[in-house]
Amino acid sequence: MASKNAPRAPRLTPLDLHDLADNDDAFFGPGETYDGQRFDRTAFDETNLTSTDFLECELNSPTLNDAELRGVRFRGSVINDSFAPIMKGARTSWRDTEITSPRWGSAELYDSSWQSVRIDGGKIDFLNLRASKIIDLQISDCIIGELDLGGANVTRLALQNCRIGTLDLQQATLKDVDLRTTDFRTLNGIGSLSGVVIDDYQLGLLAPILAAHLGITVA
Repeated sequence: MASKNAPRAPRLTPLDLHDLADNDDAFFGPGETYDGQRFDRTAFDETNLTSTDFLECELNSPTLNDAELRGVRFRGSVINDSFAPIMKGARTSWRDTEITSPRWGSAELYDSSWQSVRIDGGKIDFLNLRASKIIDLQISDCIIGELDLGGANVTRLALQNCRIGTLDLQQATLKDVDLRTTDFRTLNGIGSLSGVVIDDYQLGLLAPILAAHLGITVA
């Protein structure tokens, strides 16, 4: 029987991609729309993809280093084994999308929109989701150097079996955020923890930070 205090899990839309057309187009310009297409090992490096739409697409092993992704929209798509030492994706929109085994360095995805998205596996040095709107996001088995949710509005986020160096929640608005089973070394924004569920072990780790925040002296 589920605990009364258990957070609501993210609601993830199952994907069923079929009859995709292989895309061998050598030109990728801003504002294009790709619908029902498959991209295999496509190099988008340093490409201007501003406001491009990927609708029900499959991207396998794409490279996105220093590509301009501002305003890109992913809908009903799968992104496998993507590689981007520098990822410039402010104000991107991700909906009903699965991301598996990303290898991202600095992922500047601030002021973005996320709805019904799953990230599974991979390694991300810096995931900047500052000021983003997040509804139904699950991140599993991922190593993240720093996850910045400062100022974000988050509803139903589950971090499952992740390892996070620094988790920044400063001025975030959180509801049904599940941090259980995830390890983090540093937490910024202790005053924004309302709406977060942690386990007993994590509470022990946070005790000194909570005491300092509340002005409690432990002698």
